[in-house]
Amino acid sequence: MSGAELRQRLAAILAADATGYSRLMAADELATVAALDAARAVFRRQIESNQGRLVDTAGDSVLAVFELATAAVSAALAIQQELDALAEDIADDRRMRFRIGVHMGEIIEKADGTVYGDGVNIAARLQGLAEPGSITVSDAIRHAVRGKLGTSFEDLGEQTVKNIAEPVRAFRAGAAPASADDPTRIAHAAVRMSAPVPGFGGRPAIAVLPFANMSGDPEQEYFADGLAEDILTRLAMWRWFPVIARNSSFTFKRRALDVREIGRALGARYVLEGSVRKAGNRVRVTGQLIDAETGHHLWADRYDRALEDLFAIQDELTDGIANALEAAVGRAELDRVRLKAPASLDAWDASLRGWWHAFRLTREDFAAAEPYFRRAAELDPGMAQPWVGMAWLRLFEGFFLWNPNPPAAFGESARHAQAALAIDPMDSTACSMLGLILVFTGKLDEGLAMCRRGAELNPSSTLAYSALGATHLFRGEAQEGIRAGESAVRISPNDTLLHILLGTLSANHYMGRDYARAAEIARLAVQRAPHYPIAWRSLANALGQLGRLEEAREALAQFLTLMPGYTTEAAARASVGFRDEAMFQHYLAGLRKAGWQG
Repeated sequence: MSGAELRQRLAAILAADATGYSRLMAADELATVAALDAARAVFRRQIESNQGRLVDTAGDSVLAVFELATAAVSAALAIQQELDALAEDIADDRRMRFRIGVHMGEIIEKADGTVYGDGVNIAARLQGLAEPGSITVSDAIRHAVRGKLGTSFEDLGEQTVKNIAEPVRAFRAGAAPASADDPTRIAHAAVRMSAPVPGFGGRPAIAVLPFANMSGDPEQEYFADGLAEDILTRLAMWRWFPVIARNSSFTFKRRALDVREIGRALGARYVLEGSVRKAGNRVRVTGQLIDAETGHHLWADRYDRALEDLFAIQDELTDGIANALEAAVGRAELDRVRLKAPASLDAWDASLRGWWHAFRLTREDFAAAEPYFRRAAELDPGMAQPWVGMAWLRLFEGFFLWNPNPPAAFGESARHAQAALAIDPMDSTACSMLGLILVFTGKLDEGLAMCRRGAELNPSSTLAYSALGATHLFRGEAQEGIRAGESAVRISPNDTLLHILLGTLSANHYMGRDYARAAEIARLAVQRAPHYPIAWRSLANALGQLGRLEEAREALAQFLTLMPGYTTEAAARASVGFRDEAMFQHYLAGLRKAGWQG
Protein backbone atom coordinates (compact mmCIF):
# COMPACT_ATOMS: atom_id res chain seq x y z
CA MET A 1 0.00 0.00 0.00
CA SER A 2 1.39 3.42 -0.97
CA GLY A 3 1.91 6.20 1.53
CA ALA A 4 -0.60 8.30 -0.43
CA GLU A 5 -3.34 5.93 0.66
CA LEU A 6 -2.54 6.45 4.35
CA ARG A 7 -3.05 9.54 6.45
CA GLN A 8 -1.54 9.97 9.89
CA ARG A 9 -3.19 12.54 12.15
CA LEU A 10 -4.27 13.39 15.69
CA ALA A 11 -7.86 12.54 16.62
CA ALA A 12 -10.15 11.84 19.54
CA ILE A 13 -11.19 8.17 19.43
CA LEU A 14 -14.32 6.70 21.01
CA ALA A 15 -14.46 2.93 21.49
CA ALA A 16 -17.51 1.20 22.95
CA ASP A 17 -18.63 -2.35 23.63
CA ALA A 18 -21.83 -3.92 24.98
CA THR A 19 -21.51 -5.82 28.24
CA GLY A 20 -23.16 -9.19 28.74
CA TYR A 21 -24.13 -9.43 25.08
CA SER A 22 -23.78 -13.22 24.87
CA ARG A 23 -25.82 -13.70 28.04
CA LEU A 24 -28.58 -11.43 26.72
CA MET A 25 -28.62 -13.24 23.37
CA ALA A 26 -28.94 -16.59 25.09
CA ALA A 27 -31.91 -15.32 27.11
CA ASP A 28 -33.84 -13.57 24.29
CA GLU A 29 -32.32 -13.21 20.83
CA LEU A 30 -35.05 -11.05 19.27
CA ALA A 31 -35.19 -8.57 22.14
CA THR A 32 -31.38 -8.34 22.24
CA VAL A 33 -31.07 -7.68 18.51
CA ALA A 34 -33.77 -5.00 18.77
CA ALA A 35 -31.97 -3.40 21.73
CA LEU A 36 -28.66 -3.46 19.85
CA ASP A 37 -30.23 -1.82 16.80
CA ALA A 38 -31.74 0.89 19.01
CA ALA A 39 -28.39 1.45 20.72
CA ARG A 40 -26.58 1.70 17.37
CA ALA A 41 -29.07 4.37 16.29
CA VAL A 42 -28.26 6.34 19.46
CA PHE A 43 -24.51 6.04 18.83
CA ARG A 44 -24.86 7.11 15.20
CA ARG A 45 -27.10 10.08 15.99
CA GLN A 46 -24.95 11.43 18.83
CA ILE A 47 -21.67 10.84 16.99
CA GLU A 48 -22.90 12.67 13.89
CA SER A 49 -24.54 15.48 15.87
CA ASN A 50 -21.19 16.05 17.61
CA GLN A 51 -19.39 16.21 14.24
CA GLY A 52 -17.77 12.82 14.60
CA ARG A 53 -17.44 9.99 12.09
CA LEU A 54 -18.69 6.49 12.78
CA VAL A 55 -15.92 4.13 11.64
CA ASP A 56 -17.24 0.68 12.56
CA THR A 57 -20.14 -1.07 14.29
CA ALA A 58 -18.90 -4.65 14.07
CA GLY A 59 -20.86 -7.02 16.29
CA ASP A 60 -21.69 -5.33 19.57
CA SER A 61 -18.84 -2.78 19.42
CA VAL A 62 -18.58 0.79 18.11
CA LEU A 63 -15.60 2.82 16.91
CA ALA A 64 -15.73 6.54 16.05
CA VAL A 65 -13.29 9.41 15.54
CA PHE A 66 -13.68 13.13 16.24
CA GLU A 67 -11.65 16.23 15.43
CA LEU A 68 -12.20 17.66 18.94
CA ALA A 69 -11.88 16.06 22.36
CA THR A 70 -14.86 18.10 23.60
CA ALA A 71 -17.01 16.64 20.85
CA ALA A 72 -15.98 13.06 21.69
CA VAL A 73 -16.71 13.47 25.40
CA SER A 74 -20.00 15.30 24.72
CA ALA A 75 -21.06 12.44 22.47
CA ALA A 76 -20.08 9.81 25.05
CA LEU A 77 -22.02 11.56 27.83
CA ALA A 78 -25.09 12.03 25.64
CA ILE A 79 -24.97 8.40 24.49
CA GLN A 80 -24.91 7.02 28.03
CA GLN A 81 -27.69 9.37 29.13
CA GLU A 82 -29.89 8.44 26.17
CA LEU A 83 -29.23 4.73 26.59
CA ASP A 84 -30.22 5.03 30.26
CA ALA A 85 -33.47 6.71 29.23
CA LEU A 86 -34.23 4.01 26.66
CA ALA A 87 -33.75 1.28 29.26
CA GLU A 88 -35.69 3.02 32.03
CA ASP A 89 -38.56 0.51 31.95
CA ILE A 90 -36.38 -2.58 31.44
CA ALA A 91 -35.34 -4.82 34.32
CA ASP A 92 -31.72 -4.37 35.38
CA ASP A 93 -30.70 -7.88 34.37
CA ARG A 94 -32.14 -7.35 30.85
CA ARG A 95 -30.58 -3.96 30.13
CA MET A 96 -27.94 -3.60 27.45
CA ARG A 97 -25.19 -1.41 28.87
CA PHE A 98 -22.11 -0.16 27.07
CA ARG A 99 -18.61 0.57 28.28
CA ILE A 100 -17.07 3.59 26.54
CA GLY A 101 -13.39 4.59 26.32
CA VAL A 102 -12.17 7.90 24.89
CA HIS A 103 -8.57 8.79 24.04
CA MET A 104 -6.76 11.54 22.16
CA GLY A 105 -3.88 10.20 20.10
CA GLU A 106 -2.43 9.51 16.68
CA ILE A 107 -4.32 7.36 14.21
CA ILE A 108 -3.51 6.02 10.75
CA GLU A 109 -6.45 6.53 8.42
CA LYS A 110 -6.82 4.54 5.20
CA ALA A 111 -8.49 5.86 2.07
CA ASP A 112 -11.55 3.69 2.78
CA GLY A 113 -12.01 5.36 6.19
CA THR A 114 -10.75 2.56 8.44
CA VAL A 115 -8.38 3.60 11.23
CA TYR A 116 -5.51 1.93 13.06
CA GLY A 117 -2.74 2.80 15.47
CA ASP A 118 -1.91 3.12 19.15
CA GLY A 119 -4.60 5.76 19.59
CA VAL A 120 -7.27 3.23 18.64
CA ASN A 121 -5.71 0.52 20.80
CA ILE A 122 -5.57 2.75 23.88
CA ALA A 123 -9.20 3.82 23.43
CA ALA A 124 -10.16 0.14 23.29
CA ARG A 125 -8.19 -0.61 26.46
CA LEU A 126 -9.83 2.34 28.25
CA GLN A 127 -13.20 0.96 27.21
CA GLY A 128 -12.25 -2.31 28.87
CA LEU A 129 -11.51 -0.45 32.12
CA ALA A 130 -14.93 1.21 32.21
CA GLU A 131 -17.80 -0.04 34.30
CA PRO A 132 -20.99 -0.99 32.42
CA GLY A 133 -22.83 2.23 31.58
CA SER A 134 -19.80 4.46 32.29
CA ILE A 135 -17.04 6.30 30.44
CA THR A 136 -13.28 6.06 30.99
CA VAL A 137 -10.97 8.61 29.40
CA SER A 138 -7.23 9.12 29.17
CA ASP A 139 -5.24 11.92 30.77
CA ALA A 140 -4.90 13.54 27.33
CA ILE A 141 -8.69 13.80 27.04
CA ARG A 142 -9.06 15.12 30.59
CA HIS A 143 -6.55 17.90 29.91
CA ALA A 144 -8.17 18.76 26.58
CA VAL A 145 -11.72 19.17 27.91
CA ARG A 146 -11.12 20.34 31.49
CA GLY A 147 -13.10 23.51 32.15
CA LYS A 148 -14.98 23.33 28.84
CA LEU A 149 -17.74 20.85 29.70
CA GLY A 150 -19.78 20.21 32.82
CA THR A 151 -17.86 17.00 33.42
CA SER A 152 -16.37 15.43 36.54
CA PHE A 153 -13.27 13.22 36.45
CA GLU A 154 -12.45 10.54 39.00
CA ASP A 155 -8.78 9.59 38.91
CA LEU A 156 -8.36 5.84 38.49
CA GLY A 157 -4.58 6.04 38.57
CA GLU A 158 -2.09 4.55 36.14
CA GLN A 159 -3.28 1.35 34.52
CA THR A 160 -1.17 -1.32 32.86
CA VAL A 161 -3.08 -2.56 29.84
CA LYS A 162 -2.51 -5.27 27.28
CA ASN A 163 -0.13 -4.58 24.37
CA ILE A 164 0.55 -0.97 25.45
CA ALA A 165 4.15 -0.44 26.58
CA GLU A 166 3.58 2.50 28.95
CA PRO A 167 0.99 2.63 31.75
CA VAL A 168 -2.14 4.63 30.87
CA ARG A 169 -3.52 7.10 33.39
CA ALA A 170 -7.30 6.72 33.35
CA PHE A 171 -10.21 8.80 34.63
CA ARG A 172 -13.88 7.99 35.04
CA ALA A 173 -15.89 10.76 33.34
CA GLY A 174 -19.42 11.81 34.16
CA ALA A 175 -21.72 14.81 34.47
CA ALA A 176 -20.64 17.06 37.34
CA PRO A 177 -22.85 16.16 40.33
CA ALA A 178 -24.88 18.70 42.27
CA SER A 179 -24.29 18.92 46.00
CA ALA A 180 -26.99 17.71 48.39
CA ASP A 181 -27.86 21.25 49.50
CA ASP A 182 -27.72 22.77 46.02
CA PRO A 183 -30.95 24.82 45.61
CA THR A 184 -30.97 24.11 41.88
CA ARG A 185 -30.97 20.36 42.58
CA ILE A 186 -33.84 20.78 45.06
CA ALA A 187 -35.81 22.78 42.48
CA HIS A 188 -35.35 20.03 39.90
CA ALA A 189 -36.80 17.45 42.27
CA ALA A 190 -40.08 19.38 42.27
CA VAL A 191 -40.38 19.78 38.49
CA ARG A 192 -41.44 17.21 35.88
CA MET A 193 -38.86 16.99 33.10
CA SER A 194 -41.05 15.13 30.60
CA ALA A 195 -43.00 18.09 29.22
CA PRO A 196 -41.30 19.65 26.19
CA VAL A 197 -40.40 23.30 26.08
CA PRO A 198 -43.16 24.83 23.96
CA GLY A 199 -41.16 27.25 21.81
CA PHE A 200 -43.24 29.53 19.55
CA GLY A 201 -45.99 27.82 17.60
CA GLY A 202 -43.98 24.61 17.80
CA ARG A 203 -40.77 26.30 16.70
CA PRO A 204 -37.86 26.09 19.16
CA ALA A 205 -36.66 29.33 20.68
CA ILE A 206 -33.06 30.17 21.62
CA ALA A 207 -32.04 32.20 24.65
CA VAL A 208 -28.67 33.94 24.84
CA LEU A 209 -27.68 34.55 28.45
CA PRO A 210 -25.34 37.41 29.41
CA PHE A 211 -21.74 36.22 29.27
CA ALA A 212 -20.02 36.03 32.65
CA ASN A 213 -17.15 38.49 33.17
CA MET A 214 -14.39 36.37 34.69
CA SER A 215 -11.73 39.08 34.55
CA GLY A 216 -12.38 40.70 37.91
CA ASP A 217 -12.41 44.00 36.03
CA PRO A 218 -15.76 45.85 36.06
CA GLU A 219 -14.72 47.75 32.94
CA GLN A 220 -14.79 44.50 30.98
CA GLU A 221 -18.49 44.06 31.73
CA TYR A 222 -19.42 46.06 28.65
CA PHE A 223 -17.42 43.72 26.43
CA ALA A 224 -19.10 40.61 27.88
CA ASP A 225 -22.58 42.15 27.56
CA GLY A 226 -21.86 43.52 24.10
CA LEU A 227 -20.70 40.14 22.84
CA ALA A 228 -23.87 38.41 24.05
CA GLU A 229 -26.04 41.17 22.53
CA ASP A 230 -24.26 40.90 19.18
CA ILE A 231 -24.73 37.12 19.10
CA LEU A 232 -28.40 37.56 20.00
CA THR A 233 -28.84 40.07 17.16
CA ARG A 234 -27.09 37.82 14.66
CA LEU A 235 -29.17 34.79 15.61
CA ALA A 236 -32.35 36.83 15.22
CA MET A 237 -31.46 37.19 11.52
CA TRP A 238 -31.98 33.45 11.15
CA ARG A 239 -35.75 33.73 10.79
CA TRP A 240 -36.56 30.08 11.32
CA PHE A 241 -35.77 30.11 15.05
CA PRO A 242 -37.21 32.75 17.41
CA VAL A 243 -34.66 34.35 19.74
CA ILE A 244 -35.69 35.43 23.23
CA ALA A 245 -35.46 39.20 23.65
CA ARG A 246 -32.53 40.66 25.57
CA ASN A 247 -34.80 42.20 28.21
CA SER A 248 -35.96 38.71 29.16
CA SER A 249 -32.77 36.68 28.90
CA PHE A 250 -30.60 39.31 30.63
CA THR A 251 -32.75 39.15 33.77
CA PHE A 252 -30.83 35.98 34.59
CA LYS A 253 -27.52 37.83 34.87
CA ARG A 254 -25.48 36.67 37.89
CA ARG A 255 -28.21 34.20 38.90
CA ALA A 256 -26.88 30.68 39.53
CA LEU A 257 -29.75 28.67 38.04
CA ASP A 258 -29.77 25.47 36.05
CA VAL A 259 -30.26 26.13 32.34
CA ARG A 260 -33.23 23.77 32.32
CA GLU A 261 -35.01 26.07 34.76
CA ILE A 262 -34.04 29.07 32.65
CA GLY A 263 -35.32 27.34 29.52
CA ARG A 264 -38.69 26.74 31.17
CA ALA A 265 -38.93 30.29 32.45
CA LEU A 266 -38.18 31.77 29.02
CA GLY A 267 -39.91 29.15 26.87
CA ALA A 268 -36.61 28.34 25.15
CA ARG A 269 -35.53 24.92 23.93
CA TYR A 270 -31.86 25.98 23.58
CA VAL A 271 -29.75 28.15 25.87
CA LEU A 272 -26.37 29.68 25.11
CA GLU A 273 -24.16 30.62 28.03
CA GLY A 274 -20.54 31.68 28.11
CA SER A 275 -17.77 33.59 29.82
CA VAL A 276 -15.16 36.23 29.02
CA ARG A 277 -11.74 36.35 30.69
CA LYS A 278 -9.19 39.08 29.95
CA ALA A 279 -5.53 38.78 30.91
CA GLY A 280 -3.03 41.37 29.70
CA ASN A 281 -3.54 41.93 25.99
CA ARG A 282 -5.44 38.68 25.42
CA VAL A 283 -9.04 37.65 25.86
CA ARG A 284 -10.52 34.16 26.17
CA VAL A 285 -14.18 33.56 25.38
CA THR A 286 -15.94 30.26 26.03
CA GLY A 287 -19.42 29.34 24.94
CA GLN A 288 -21.67 26.32 25.28
CA LEU A 289 -25.07 25.51 23.81
CA ILE A 290 -27.34 23.42 25.99
CA ASP A 291 -30.57 21.60 25.24
CA ALA A 292 -32.88 23.04 27.90
CA GLU A 293 -35.12 19.97 27.85
CA THR A 294 -32.39 17.46 28.67
CA GLY A 295 -29.46 19.51 29.93
CA HIS A 296 -27.23 17.91 27.26
CA HIS A 297 -24.37 19.95 25.85
CA LEU A 298 -24.79 20.24 22.09
CA TRP A 299 -21.79 22.42 21.35
CA ALA A 300 -18.88 23.98 23.23
CA ASP A 301 -15.81 25.88 22.15
CA ARG A 302 -13.14 28.27 23.34
CA TYR A 303 -11.74 31.28 21.51
CA ASP A 304 -8.41 32.91 22.38
CA ARG A 305 -7.64 36.26 20.75
CA ALA A 306 -5.17 39.13 21.06
CA LEU A 307 -6.86 42.39 22.04
CA GLU A 308 -5.56 44.59 19.24
CA ASP A 309 -8.89 45.99 18.00
CA LEU A 310 -11.63 45.33 20.52
CA PHE A 311 -14.52 45.91 18.14
CA ALA A 312 -12.96 43.80 15.39
CA ILE A 313 -12.43 40.99 17.90
CA GLN A 314 -16.04 41.31 19.05
CA ASP A 315 -17.26 41.04 15.43
CA GLU A 316 -15.02 38.03 14.76
CA LEU A 317 -16.19 36.21 17.87
CA THR A 318 -19.83 37.00 17.09
CA ASP A 319 -19.45 35.54 13.60
CA GLY A 320 -17.71 32.40 14.81
CA ILE A 321 -20.12 31.63 17.64
CA ALA A 322 -23.30 32.46 15.70
CA ASN A 323 -22.22 30.33 12.74
CA ALA A 324 -21.43 27.37 14.99
CA LEU A 325 -24.69 27.71 16.90
CA GLU A 326 -26.91 27.72 13.84
CA ALA A 327 -25.34 24.51 12.57
CA ALA A 328 -25.57 22.85 16.00
CA VAL A 329 -29.23 23.79 16.51
CA GLY A 330 -30.11 22.66 12.99
CA ARG A 331 -28.54 19.24 13.54
CA ALA A 332 -30.18 18.86 16.94
CA GLU A 333 -33.63 19.69 15.56
CA LEU A 334 -33.29 17.28 12.64
CA ASP A 335 -32.19 14.53 15.03
CA ARG A 336 -35.07 15.28 17.39
CA VAL A 337 -37.83 15.22 14.78
CA ARG A 338 -36.62 11.94 13.23
CA LEU A 339 -37.58 10.18 16.47
CA LYS A 340 -41.21 11.36 16.41
CA ALA A 341 -44.08 9.34 14.96
CA PRO A 342 -45.40 10.89 11.72
CA ALA A 343 -48.93 11.18 13.14
CA SER A 344 -47.68 13.35 16.02
CA LEU A 345 -45.87 15.94 13.90
CA ASP A 346 -46.95 19.57 14.19
CA ALA A 347 -46.26 22.11 11.42
CA TRP A 348 -42.69 22.79 12.53
CA ASP A 349 -41.85 19.11 12.90
CA ALA A 350 -43.43 18.23 9.56
CA SER A 351 -41.43 20.97 7.85
CA LEU A 352 -38.23 19.71 9.46
CA ARG A 353 -38.96 16.13 8.43
CA GLY A 354 -39.45 17.40 4.88
CA TRP A 355 -36.10 19.19 4.97
CA TRP A 356 -34.38 16.07 6.29
CA HIS A 357 -35.51 14.24 3.16
CA ALA A 358 -34.89 17.20 0.87
CA PHE A 359 -31.27 17.52 1.99
CA ARG A 360 -30.57 13.94 0.90
CA LEU A 361 -30.99 14.89 -2.78
CA THR A 362 -32.42 11.61 -4.07
CA ARG A 363 -35.62 11.07 -6.09
CA GLU A 364 -37.03 8.82 -3.39
CA ASP A 365 -36.38 11.38 -0.67
CA PHE A 366 -37.86 14.19 -2.75
CA ALA A 367 -41.05 12.13 -3.16
CA ALA A 368 -41.09 11.58 0.62
CA ALA A 369 -40.38 15.27 1.40
CA GLU A 370 -43.26 16.82 -0.54
CA PRO A 371 -46.15 15.48 1.59
CA TYR A 372 -44.42 16.74 4.74
CA PHE A 373 -44.00 20.23 3.29
CA ARG A 374 -47.62 20.32 2.13
CA ARG A 375 -48.84 19.14 5.52
CA ALA A 376 -46.77 21.81 7.30
CA ALA A 377 -48.18 24.52 5.01
CA GLU A 378 -51.74 23.33 5.73
CA LEU A 379 -51.17 23.18 9.52
CA ASP A 380 -49.58 26.64 9.64
CA PRO A 381 -50.34 28.92 6.66
CA GLY A 382 -48.17 31.62 8.26
CA MET A 383 -44.96 29.54 8.05
CA ALA A 384 -42.61 30.34 5.16
CA GLN A 385 -40.28 27.34 5.47
CA PRO A 386 -42.51 24.70 3.79
CA TRP A 387 -42.81 26.88 0.69
CA VAL A 388 -39.04 27.33 0.60
CA GLY A 389 -38.79 23.54 0.80
CA MET A 390 -41.13 23.11 -2.16
CA ALA A 391 -39.05 25.63 -4.11
CA TRP A 392 -35.95 23.58 -3.28
CA LEU A 393 -37.54 20.37 -4.60
CA ARG A 394 -38.63 21.90 -7.92
CA LEU A 395 -35.29 23.67 -8.46
CA PHE A 396 -33.20 20.51 -8.07
CA GLU A 397 -35.66 18.40 -10.02
CA GLY A 398 -35.03 20.71 -12.96
CA PHE A 399 -31.29 20.94 -12.38
CA PHE A 400 -30.86 17.15 -12.09
CA LEU A 401 -33.08 16.60 -15.16
CA TRP A 402 -35.54 14.57 -13.09
CA ASN A 403 -38.23 16.76 -14.62
CA PRO A 404 -38.16 16.43 -18.45
CA ASN A 405 -39.10 20.12 -18.67
CA PRO A 406 -36.58 22.02 -16.48
CA PRO A 407 -37.94 25.51 -17.32
CA ALA A 408 -41.38 24.43 -16.09
CA ALA A 409 -39.82 23.11 -12.87
CA PHE A 410 -37.94 26.40 -12.40
CA GLY A 411 -41.15 28.35 -12.94
CA GLU A 412 -42.94 26.36 -10.27
CA SER A 413 -39.94 26.74 -7.96
CA ALA A 414 -40.09 30.52 -8.40
CA ARG A 415 -43.78 30.58 -7.49
CA HIS A 416 -43.11 28.64 -4.28
CA ALA A 417 -40.23 30.96 -3.32
CA GLN A 418 -42.43 33.99 -3.97
CA ALA A 419 -45.14 32.45 -1.78
CA ALA A 420 -42.58 32.13 1.03
CA LEU A 421 -41.53 35.77 0.64
CA ALA A 422 -45.16 36.88 0.66
CA ILE A 423 -45.41 35.27 4.11
CA ASP A 424 -42.05 36.59 5.37
CA PRO A 425 -40.24 39.17 3.19
CA MET A 426 -37.24 39.00 5.56
CA ASP A 427 -36.61 35.27 5.10
CA SER A 428 -33.01 34.98 3.91
CA THR A 429 -33.43 31.43 2.60
CA ALA A 430 -36.44 32.36 0.48
CA CYS A 431 -34.52 35.30 -1.00
CA SER A 432 -31.55 33.08 -1.82
CA MET A 433 -33.74 30.42 -3.38
CA LEU A 434 -35.54 32.95 -5.57
CA GLY A 435 -32.19 34.47 -6.53
CA LEU A 436 -30.90 31.07 -7.66
CA ILE A 437 -34.02 30.43 -9.72
CA LEU A 438 -33.72 33.81 -11.43
CA VAL A 439 -30.10 33.04 -12.30
CA PHE A 440 -30.96 29.59 -13.67
CA THR A 441 -33.49 31.21 -15.96
CA GLY A 442 -31.05 33.81 -17.27
CA LYS A 443 -32.15 36.82 -15.17
CA LEU A 444 -28.64 37.44 -13.89
CA ASP A 445 -28.93 40.98 -12.55
CA GLU A 446 -32.20 40.32 -10.72
CA GLY A 447 -30.78 37.09 -9.36
CA LEU A 448 -27.64 38.77 -8.09
CA ALA A 449 -29.65 41.46 -6.29
CA MET A 450 -31.87 38.84 -4.63
CA CYS A 451 -28.92 36.65 -3.57
CA ARG A 452 -27.17 39.68 -2.11
CA ARG A 453 -30.28 40.48 -0.14
CA GLY A 454 -30.32 36.93 1.21
CA ALA A 455 -26.74 37.35 2.47
CA GLU A 456 -27.52 40.77 3.97
CA LEU A 457 -30.58 39.44 5.81
CA ASN A 458 -28.52 36.62 7.33
CA PRO A 459 -24.71 36.91 7.14
CA SER A 460 -24.49 33.42 8.70
CA SER A 461 -26.43 31.68 5.92
CA THR A 462 -24.38 29.12 4.00
CA LEU A 463 -27.15 28.88 1.39
CA ALA A 464 -27.00 32.63 0.79
CA TYR A 465 -23.26 32.57 0.08
CA SER A 466 -23.51 29.38 -1.96
CA ALA A 467 -26.26 31.01 -4.05
CA LEU A 468 -24.03 34.04 -4.51
CA GLY A 469 -21.23 31.73 -5.64
CA ALA A 470 -23.49 30.14 -8.27
CA THR A 471 -24.66 33.57 -9.41
CA HIS A 472 -21.11 34.80 -9.96
CA LEU A 473 -20.33 31.54 -11.76
CA PHE A 474 -23.01 32.18 -14.38
CA ARG A 475 -22.06 35.83 -14.64
CA GLY A 476 -18.44 34.96 -15.44
CA GLU A 477 -17.15 36.45 -12.18
CA ALA A 478 -15.08 33.49 -10.98
CA GLN A 479 -13.03 35.30 -8.35
CA GLU A 480 -16.13 36.80 -6.73
CA GLY A 481 -17.69 33.33 -6.86
CA ILE A 482 -14.65 31.82 -5.16
CA ARG A 483 -14.81 34.38 -2.37
CA ALA A 484 -18.52 33.70 -1.83
CA GLY A 485 -17.95 29.93 -1.86
CA GLU A 486 -15.08 30.14 0.59
CA SER A 487 -17.29 32.26 2.88
CA ALA A 488 -19.96 29.53 2.79
CA VAL A 489 -17.44 26.82 3.72
CA ARG A 490 -15.89 28.99 6.42
CA ILE A 491 -19.31 29.67 7.97
CA SER A 492 -20.16 25.96 8.19
CA PRO A 493 -17.16 23.67 7.54
CA ASN A 494 -19.15 20.59 8.63
CA ASP A 495 -22.38 21.54 6.91
CA THR A 496 -24.89 18.83 5.99
CA LEU A 497 -24.76 20.20 2.44
CA LEU A 498 -21.01 20.75 2.29
CA HIS A 499 -20.83 18.76 -0.97
CA ILE A 500 -23.06 21.35 -2.66
CA LEU A 501 -20.89 24.20 -1.39
CA LEU A 502 -17.76 22.40 -2.60
CA GLY A 503 -19.29 21.60 -5.98
CA THR A 504 -20.06 25.27 -6.64
CA LEU A 505 -16.64 26.33 -5.37
CA SER A 506 -14.94 23.79 -7.65
CA ALA A 507 -16.93 25.06 -10.65
CA ASN A 508 -15.81 28.63 -9.97
CA HIS A 509 -12.16 27.56 -9.83
CA TYR A 510 -12.74 25.72 -13.11
CA MET A 511 -14.27 28.78 -14.78
CA GLY A 512 -11.32 30.77 -13.45
CA ARG A 513 -9.08 28.18 -15.19
CA ASP A 514 -7.43 26.92 -12.02
CA TYR A 515 -8.12 23.32 -12.97
CA ALA A 516 -5.84 21.75 -10.37
CA ARG A 517 -7.63 23.50 -7.52
CA ALA A 518 -10.99 22.70 -9.10
CA ALA A 519 -10.09 18.99 -9.20
CA GLU A 520 -8.85 19.03 -5.61
CA ILE A 521 -12.08 20.56 -4.30
CA ALA A 522 -14.29 18.35 -6.49
CA ARG A 523 -12.58 15.27 -5.10
CA LEU A 524 -13.45 16.42 -1.57
CA ALA A 525 -17.07 16.78 -2.65
CA VAL A 526 -17.06 13.28 -4.17
CA GLN A 527 -15.63 11.81 -0.97
CA ARG A 528 -18.26 13.62 1.07
CA ALA A 529 -21.25 12.64 -1.11
CA PRO A 530 -20.62 10.08 -3.88
CA HIS A 531 -24.33 10.22 -4.76
CA TYR A 532 -24.14 13.93 -5.73
CA PRO A 533 -23.78 14.06 -9.55
CA ILE A 534 -22.44 17.62 -9.76
CA ALA A 535 -19.38 16.63 -7.70
CA TRP A 536 -18.49 13.97 -10.30
CA ARG A 537 -19.23 16.41 -13.13
CA SER A 538 -16.87 19.00 -11.64
CA LEU A 539 -14.18 16.37 -11.14
CA ALA A 540 -14.45 15.03 -14.71
CA ASN A 541 -14.40 18.57 -16.10
CA ALA A 542 -11.26 19.61 -14.21
CA LEU A 543 -9.39 16.35 -14.85
CA GLY A 544 -10.23 16.57 -18.55
CA GLN A 545 -8.63 20.00 -18.75
CA LEU A 546 -5.59 18.74 -16.84
CA GLY A 547 -5.10 15.93 -19.36
CA ARG A 548 -5.57 13.22 -16.74
CA LEU A 549 -7.85 11.43 -19.13
CA GLU A 550 -8.12 7.99 -17.54
CA GLU A 551 -9.24 9.51 -14.23
CA ALA A 552 -11.46 11.95 -16.10
CA ARG A 553 -13.22 9.14 -17.96
CA GLU A 554 -13.87 7.31 -14.69
CA ALA A 555 -15.37 10.44 -13.14
CA LEU A 556 -17.44 11.09 -16.27
CA ALA A 557 -18.82 7.54 -16.14
CA GLN A 558 -19.91 8.09 -12.52
CA PHE A 559 -21.56 11.38 -13.45
CA LEU A 560 -23.48 9.92 -16.40
CA THR A 561 -24.62 7.00 -14.25
CA LEU A 562 -26.22 9.53 -11.91
CA MET A 563 -27.45 11.87 -14.70
CA PRO A 564 -27.86 9.62 -17.76
CA GLY A 565 -29.81 12.18 -19.79
CA TYR A 566 -27.10 14.84 -19.77
CA THR A 567 -26.67 16.21 -23.30
CA THR A 568 -25.68 19.64 -24.57
CA GLU A 569 -29.33 20.48 -25.08
CA ALA A 570 -30.28 19.15 -21.65
CA ALA A 571 -27.42 21.07 -20.04
CA ALA A 572 -28.63 24.26 -21.67
CA ARG A 573 -32.21 23.65 -20.54
CA ALA A 574 -31.12 22.84 -16.98
CA SER A 575 -28.82 25.86 -16.61
CA VAL A 576 -29.42 28.56 -19.20
CA GLY A 577 -28.01 31.28 -17.02
CA PHE A 578 -24.51 31.69 -18.53
CA ARG A 579 -23.94 35.24 -19.70
CA ASP A 580 -22.63 34.23 -23.14
CA GLU A 581 -22.10 31.19 -25.36
CA ALA A 582 -18.31 31.18 -24.94
CA MET A 583 -18.68 30.70 -21.18
CA PHE A 584 -21.19 27.89 -21.70
CA GLN A 585 -18.86 26.10 -24.12
CA HIS A 586 -15.96 26.43 -21.67
CA TYR A 587 -18.25 24.97 -19.01
CA LEU A 588 -18.57 21.85 -21.20
CA ALA A 589 -15.03 21.73 -22.62
CA GLY A 590 -13.47 19.59 -19.88
CA LEU A 591 -16.23 17.01 -20.20
CA ARG A 592 -15.62 16.73 -23.92
CA LYS A 593 -11.91 16.18 -23.32
CA ALA A 594 -12.90 13.44 -20.89
CA GLY A 595 -14.79 11.70 -23.71
CA TRP A 596 -18.32 13.08 -23.32
CA GLN A 597 -20.24 12.86 -26.60
CA GLY A 598 -23.18 15.00 -25.55
